[in-house]
Amino acid sequence: MSQLPITDNHIHIDMKRGRGLAAVSDFQNAGGTHMFLVTLPSCHLGVSVKKPEDYKIVFDQTIETAAKINELGVTAFPVLGIHPVDILYLAEENGIDKAVEIMCGGFDIAASCVQKGEAIALKSGRPHFPVAPEIHDASNRVMSHVFSLGKELKCAVQLHVEDMTPESVEDISKIAKAAGISTEKIVNHHATPLVSAAEKFGIFPSIPAGKDNIEIALEQGNRFLMETDYVDDPDKPGFVLGPKTVPKKTKKLIEIYGEEPFWRIHQEIPSKIYDVEIEL
Repeated sequence: MSQLPITDNHIHIDMKRGRGLAAVSDFQNAGGTHMFLVTLPSCHLGVSVKKPEDYKIVFDQTIETAAKINELGVTAFPVLGIHPVDILYLAEENGIDKAVEIMCGGFDIAASCVQKGEAIALKSGRPHFPVAPEIHDASNRVMSHVFSLGKELKCAVQLHVEDMTPESVEDISKIAKAAGISTEKIVNHHATPLVSAAEKFGIFPSIPAGKDNIEIALEQGNRFLMETDYVDDPDKPGFVLGPKTVPKKTKKLIEIYGEEPFWRIHQEIPSKIYDVEIEL
């Protein structure tokens, strides 16, 4: 195999409670070269959010962790976000409108980090399980705000949403278009392998590399990214997928499909979406 970059589009590393750099080394030793390092949920890091500024603690940890990963020789791109489930406890404590205000204010802080070059993208979404209509609507308001920030910054937005269906992709694309952001800048994290449906609306699916998801996706083309959504939680080792998964899966599938589709998946597509250089 030639010097192919291997990119995990959505991974978390916890330097305090998790395996930290040991998990990064596992990724690297398996052949991984680049990762999009996504902010851990505030509750996972023990941060109690009462106001927008509290999120800066979480964002700073993501940026600092990325710097330490880069020292190992793995390129880490920080993606700053707020877990969409935060809307539930924030609404319970403050009411829905105040919860939206806190989350949008937190995203304004994340956007300033992107503007300063400390991070490269934002991550938003809505709860991935059934919620009350008013919570769903509030989540859409937050997501719309983040899309507007993405438009201003010309940066990508990763989404944590319900299981991807043709209907959900269409709904997200409508919200995006209303906010003025190109759907080509939107990545549906933890996506089902509906490559054709996503392409119809311009959104990019980021597909977990477990089971036969990637094989199913490749039947429809190679317009997608690969991820683990590894959470680096000592109570859930290897959850969602272990850090070795994307490199190992890629190498295995190269034997069947050849290298060409994986150059697109690991280099061409993420370089274009996130406006970053993915080189060895």
